Amino acid sequence: MNAIDIRDLLRDAGTKSKDLTPLLLRVQERFGHIPPELLPSIARHVHLSESEVFGILSFYRAFSVEAKGRHRLTVCAGTSCHVRGGPSVVEALAKALGINPGETSADGAFSLETVECLGCCAIGPFLVVDGVFHPRISTEEAVTLVGRMRAEEEGR
Repeated sequence: MNAIDIRDLLRDAGTKSKDLTPLLLRVQERFGHIPPELLPSIARHVHLSESEVFGILSFYRAFSVEAKGRHRLTVCAGTSCHVRGGPSVVEALAKALGINPGETSADGAFSLETVECLGCCAIGPFLVVDGVFHPRISTEEAVTLVGRMRAEEEGR
């Protein structure tokens, strides 16, 4: 990452505090996370303190200051998905990937996370892989999906 990268993003962004969230989304889209070293530039641009910017980053789960895997797997852990087998899906994925929720695989290929609700209660358990929704996912389907993805990663 270099200074040009952030300057490009800042040049096209608004400078008011209301512009912070769209700017953070653009930074995360570009880098896959919000690099902590960019916080001073971002804060100055929108006329906020670094602690105010970090407060937004830490409040919204959609933002991350840590690099995520090339593939993000998100399992709903809300009540409805929980009673429909969500914990089994999380456990199977954790075992297949060799990581716990909230972690990224050593090769940087996969991140596994849980969220409290995806708003898809009637069709859980629910898995989102790189923005693609997988309703009523079984543990077997989840493991098969990860196996295919891992094979594709190895073939890269």
